[in-house]
Amino acid sequence: MIAFNDINPQGPTHVLVVPKRHIASLNDLTPDEDQIVGEIVRRAAAIAKQREISAGGFRTVFNTNREAGQTVFHIHLHLIGGRTMHWPPG
Repeated sequence: MIAFNDINPQGPTHVLVVPKRHIASLNDLTPDEDQIVGEIVRRAAAIAKQREISAGGFRTVFNTNREAGQTVFHIHLHLIGGRTMHWPPG
């Protein structure tokens, strides 16, 4: 697992959480990868707490395939926070 700041941030905090194991999209997940997905989500929550945005709230996003905005075909979670989020997102 690796986490790093997004180069095109959509909020004061915008971190990508990426597993080292290659999985192209959520559509390609198998039951063998359930632990990986759980770890991605837990890691995002830990980063939100570390960056002191967990109490106010944060958004987690997996984009799946082109129409949803996926441009890198290796699953990754976007952790976005530090500002008020609106719905629908876009």
